[in-house]
Amino acid sequence: MSEPKLEVPAELRDLAEKTIDQAEQAFSMFFDAANKSVSSISTPGTEISKQALAFTQQNMKAAFEHARKLVHATDLQEAMQIQSEFLRSQFTNAGDHMRQITGDVMSAAQNSMKKKF
Repeated sequence: MSEPKLEVPAELRDLAEKTIDQAEQAFSMFFDAANKSVSSISTPGTEISKQALAFTQQNMKAAFEHARKLVHATDLQEAMQIQSEFLRSQFTNAGDHMRQITGDVMSAAQNSMKKKF
């Protein structure tokens, strides 16, 4: 038994893609403003804040790319495969990001302790 095709009109797919593009542009402007804001304040946590912001931006880019792929899925099996790959990559990235941030926080704490003594 073959998987039924997702019969979505081309106009609707185009509209979805344009909406994704507009949302991505809005988030890009937000991240530009947030990066400028974080860079303008010099605190001990500034580098970690920049890193967290960069990770968030990477995740959003991945989410927009994922949405674009889903818009072009032709059947349920393809959509499920796209979703599975996205979730797997996001879990891997989340683990990598947490390890990196944890390492940086520990390093910053050690440096702070060295300065006190």
